[in-house]
Amino acid sequence: MGKKASKILFLMMAILILVVGCSNNKSQPSGGTKTEPSEQTNKGNENSKEEELYTEVGTYPIVTKPITMKMFLRTVPNIIDYSTNEFTKFMEETTGIKWEFETATSDAVQEKINLLMVSKDFPDAFMFDTPDEGKFGVEEKLLYPIGDLIEKNMPNYMEVMKAFPDIKGRTTATDGEIYNLGIVNQCYHCTYAQKMWVNIMWLEKMGMKEPTTTEEFIEVCKKFLEINPGGIAVAGSIDGWHQDFIPFLTNAFILDPGYSTDPKAKTKIVLSPDGKLDTIVNKPEYQEAMRFLNELYKIGAIYEGSFTQNSGSLRNLLSQADEPVLFVPAGTISDLLDSSSNNEAYRHYKTIAPLEGPSGLKQVTYFKHSGIGSRSFTLTKTCKYPEAALRWADFFYTFEGTLTSQFGFEGKDWVRAEKGDIGLNGEPALYKILTSYSSEPQNLDWQDVAIGYRPSVFRLGEATDPNVDVGAPEGLEALLIEETKRNYEPHPQKAGNYDVLPAIKLLEQESSDIQTITVELGKYIEEMRVAFITGGKDIDKHWDEYIKGLENLGLEKYLTVYRGAYDRQYK
Repeated sequence: MGKKASKILFLMMAILILVVGCSNNKSQPSGGTKTEPSEQTNKGNENSKEEELYTEVGTYPIVTKPITMKMFLRTVPNIIDYSTNEFTKFMEETTGIKWEFETATSDAVQEKINLLMVSKDFPDAFMFDTPDEGKFGVEEKLLYPIGDLIEKNMPNYMEVMKAFPDIKGRTTATDGEIYNLGIVNQCYHCTYAQKMWVNIMWLEKMGMKEPTTTEEFIEVCKKFLEINPGGIAVAGSIDGWHQDFIPFLTNAFILDPGYSTDPKAKTKIVLSPDGKLDTIVNKPEYQEAMRFLNELYKIGAIYEGSFTQNSGSLRNLLSQADEPVLFVPAGTISDLLDSSSNNEAYRHYKTIAPLEGPSGLKQVTYFKHSGIGSRSFTLTKTCKYPEAALRWADFFYTFEGTLTSQFGFEGKDWVRAEKGDIGLNGEPALYKILTSYSSEPQNLDWQDVAIGYRPSVFRLGEATDPNVDVGAPEGLEALLIEETKRNYEPHPQKAGNYDVLPAIKLLEQESSDIQTITVELGKYIEEMRVAFITGGKDIDKHWDEYIKGLENLGLEKYLTVYRGAYDRQYK
């Protein structure tokens, strides 16, 4: 590493350690630099009674007497119960703030959020998944503008914003207000999260190599079904992290930006080769991708449940004793197989490189704009104690907060690195994980649904044996880095081709103009892609009808609005 790079790394570590603090006192966790007591207010109304509720900024507990608020948070298979979770209890004891939880499963999150906001019966805060700020913040004023409260109540977050200035732009809404806290997650393997895993045990039994083209992929699936008629060649889920099999396979024909909770993701909008915002769903290459997927379906390769099942069901499928699934998409295989309790099957899955399509296209979606984002923590206008909620959230923007929320407790589940410990990046390590990651249900921590503050220096700062067994639980991060570097980093979308979009913020009127169009288009596109793949609609006979349907639902108006917003922000 050059001197310049070393200096940058040292600076990043200094910033991270500054935010860490050195306290190991459970009732006084690392809180960043203490500031002078500020005049605390509840919803901006200053009075002595409200000031008496709060302790000095940067100290714990946050309040002088216990308070209770309600939070919306998605449920995930590997967290048993937020209400009884050990990290939840730790935060309650530390801060004096108790949260009651309203939840929804991953596949029902957006519907539940919208229902809560429309009914006006919403919680004090949303975490990890938050309401659309354009509609519910800018337009309807149902979210609490927190910009004026951040500096007074969040010393750790202020340090993070200094280190990552882009956060302010990402979190500032079109009306100039801030409704969301930002996240930092500079995850190398996440920038190539559209991974496809293959069971190499079955490849060895068939005497076949990993497929490299769409034609070879079909042949491998056929052979697998011949020797294992009860098996499943391709399976996926509708809500797991990059567990939809369609984007990876579509990339052999045209760039597929994948699916996320962002409403515009369902409409598959991208930058076209001429730099114009467009969609892939009405292009001839997309039609060819649907034809290829239909061919896979006709030979019985695609598991029918993939179009409806959640990640938990897919996990159960892969965990069966006979390992029935050949190909499965996932950002990380650890979401679907536990590396401890099912290590043999876990070791059988390796990634394959993106497939080369009929035109010679070979690419995987490179999410170049990931790393810094927004929509991690939002308060509603009825939040009873906004200052308290923000001070509570501020703990997550520390070294200790990140490790405790994700892995458990210092001394038991993680420790600070010792001299001589080396990180994944080959530099002096920052910490050592003592309890290996498991995707089995647990009630210790919040893992990935916590507010994220993980800059690259942190993620790569985990003490790791350079010769770690990547098939063992402690080798997960090394495994993901290794697979990404080998199969995906060499094949991002190329310049002059279709490309992914940066974050786009709509003005209040723009959001209002296409509110209904967005929902209807997304639903129609989803329904038709399933119909084309399963044969419910003939790809050739009904293609023109499908295109007409897109037009009738307002696709051009939708694109025009987003083009205007994109040009305003980036041109």
